[in-house]
Amino acid sequence: MKRWILLVMLCLPLGLHANEAKPLAEDEVVEQRLIKIAEEMRCLVCQNESLAGSRADLAEDLRREIRAQIRQGKTDQEVMEFMVTRYGDFVRYRPPVKPTTWFLWFGPFLFLVGAVGLLAWFLRRRSLQSPDTPLSLEQKQKAEALLRDKS
Repeated sequence: MKRWILLVMLCLPLGLHANEAKPLAEDEVVEQRLIKIAEEMRCLVCQNESLAGSRADLAEDLRREIRAQIRQGKTDQEVMEFMVTRYGDFVRYRPPVKPTTWFLWFGPFLFLVGAVGLLAWFLRRRSLQSPDTPLSLEQKQKAEALLRDKS
């Protein structure tokens, strides 16, 4: 019983630091558009997380900027263009296919084709170097002699 009282006494100060929850959205329509746009963008700090899911300070600032632009009446496309103009195509999870992003789109396939080609070349070269003919009697005797000498 004393343990429970002690546990309650230790946890009681934790409740004093609790704050009132912030409202999730002042305007539900703005927040829905923000989430839709932010899910299409990459967090510039985390780089493998969407802007909508990131908790980095920069991500908070970018979401605030997107909210402000939505409130100014800009379309989703205009907001996206603003962000791309400011931060480059890297900010988009799916950058457009254009000469400057060809490597992003086709690079993995080129590496895969190159790796398969290199593997085929290596295996072919290896099979040509090691003939499948069995050793002659003389070669077997030399190999056995070498093994005996090392022992």
